[in-house]
Amino acid sequence: MHTHTLLHPLSLRRAEPADLPGVLTLLADTSEWLWRQGLRQWPRGGFGPERIEPLIEERVLFLLDDELRYLDPDESAPPVATIALDEHADPEFWRPGDDPGAALYVHKLAVARPWSGSGLGDALLDWAGASAYGAGLPWLRLDCAKNNPGLQNYYRRRGFRHVRTVDLPHRSSGALFQRSSQDVPITVFRDLTIAELISA
Repeated sequence: MHTHTLLHPLSLRRAEPADLPGVLTLLADTSEWLWRQGLRQWPRGGFGPERIEPLIEERVLFLLDDELRYLDPDESAPPVATIALDEHADPEFWRPGDDPGAALYVHKLAVARPWSGSGLGDALLDWAGASAYGAGLPWLRLDCAKNNPGLQNYYRRRGFRHVRTVDLPHRSSGALFQRSSQDVPITVFRDLTIAELISA
């Protein structure tokens, strides 16, 4: 595990409307990095607020925070990472025969560049898989760029199986992956959404 996670306590929470600028910054930075690698899976400059605000309103966008940033209330730091997790199976990708309702779906997974290589993406995927398991669903699914073999291999190393690639000319994504949901303990960050579920 990268020393960042040892020196900086992290917590996962649901995004709120006030988090929108920080989320847009993180996604724009990630998108620019991808473009510099020659990868066009996200729009250059990131996503517009019209793509992210609905995720916040639906309460399906989650942020990983560096808890030390709260020691300086004047500092406006973007989140360390973000992930959306919902039941929305993209109908252009997932067929009725896939039993779309049998899974949770990962979207907008991004880790801030200074935290790259710290294992946070792995931990968030484990958390997402545990969330699917807790919901009684057998699968965790995602789609990713058709022309990014490095990312596809990353998901394979994380236990995902390639289902198929859907090649639509108007979509850069289309490589579909899934893995079995599992109840995995998460130790890399504090999951503040657990208290939210208990109090609901």
